[in-house]
Amino acid sequence: MKVERIVANIATSDIAAAERFYQDVLGLDLLMDMGWIATYGSEERMQVQVSFMAQGGSGTPVPDLSIQVDDVDAALAGMQEAGFAVEYGPADEPWGVRRFYVRDPFGRLVNILSHR
Repeated sequence: MKVERIVANIATSDIAAAERFYQDVLGLDLLMDMGWIATYGSEERMQVQVSFMAQGGSGTPVPDLSIQVDDVDAALAGMQEAGFAVEYGPADEPWGVRRFYVRDPFGRLVNILSHR
């Protein structure tokens, strides 16, 4: 047996609010919309990972999601242009990532990062 996919599920009564953050700014595709569930993602192959954390590093809280992007500064600009407030960063961390924290429309703390 092997794990083929890990899906993050976020409870909300306003599913449409995900579009601006996850599709418009982060560029994910709408893969499924059944009214009660909207799934955003990419057909690109990615690593399967689950992290367990006592803290978020550099004295930050543990984020609900971490999303690795190819250009963290472009993601930061997109979030700011869309009106999402940055709660931490941008920061070049000693473990080799550049990142920032932002809250999605559902209040989830999201760590947006790129490896340097």
